[in-house]
Amino acid sequence: MRLVFAGTPDFAASALKALLATRHQVVGVYSQPDRPAGRGRKLTPGPVKQVALDANIPVFQPPSLKTHEAQEELRALDADVMIVAAYGLILPQAVLDIPRHGCLNIHASLLPRWRGAAPIQRAIAAGDHETGITIMQMDAGLDTGDMLLKAITPITEDDTGGSLHDRLADLGGDAIVKALEHLEKGELRGEAQNDARACYASKLSKEEGHIDWTLDAPSISRLIRAFNPWPGTYTDLDDLRIRIHQAEVLEDTSDRHPGTVIRRSREGIDIACGLESLRITRLQLSGSRPQSANDLINGGKEILMPGQELH
Repeated sequence: MRLVFAGTPDFAASALKALLATRHQVVGVYSQPDRPAGRGRKLTPGPVKQVALDANIPVFQPPSLKTHEAQEELRALDADVMIVAAYGLILPQAVLDIPRHGCLNIHASLLPRWRGAAPIQRAIAAGDHETGITIMQMDAGLDTGDMLLKAITPITEDDTGGSLHDRLADLGGDAIVKALEHLEKGELRGEAQNDARACYASKLSKEEGHIDWTLDAPSISRLIRAFNPWPGTYTDLDDLRIRIHQAEVLEDTSDRHPGTVIRRSREGIDIACGLESLRITRLQLSGSRPQSANDLINGGKEILMPGQELH
């Protein structure tokens, strides 16, 4: 089949690579306009564009797909299917109607569980035990189209937003290839979503990473894992900002005020929470690199001492 692919970041690049390894023909790639990056703020192509350039595939980067010119450009590609993964631009109904079989979306959750921009991180933070990929027939709504195929993966106690992202990216590539096989055979069937079961995975913000120590330790631990590597979690000690990279839940509950340092050892820094306590094992001080609690102690800095309060 003749495919058009639309995506921008690493997650989408994995799917594009998987499609390029099939006998289908990717006749065009859509990606968001290049963004400034690095110290020089030089315009840099995103991962999807780079994969397309390496494969000598035409790349289109319109700022919007709502214009007549952009839609005619897409129509000229004569695509059987348009595959969309983390593209970042809204596809109006006129665009959805152009390919013969419409537009298929690679969505990183088991719909309708998490619709929206950040399903991977929201699933971890909510304590979900599993997630996956849903191949969806796109409609004009926000991740509301019929579900065509699902691939499931467990969420482990060690998963971070980064590790789960990478696993789902690979799973998404496998799933879209399988969906296209079913489509060719006329065996791809849609299932309507149950809107009552849908949750909204809102876009992540750096402010959300500010730890509220009155929460229970498991909730804080999940947030730390979900927001690793971005946008990260942090807490403040007076005027010092401390980023938390790894932590583990301790079942003991302290009578100390939430946010109080209970003990400080080479195994970690124990902090009182609203319920149970949290042991910080890897952290980062402002202007420094990430380090273990053991390295912090060896450095001789008298911070995160018992009795100090984080906020």
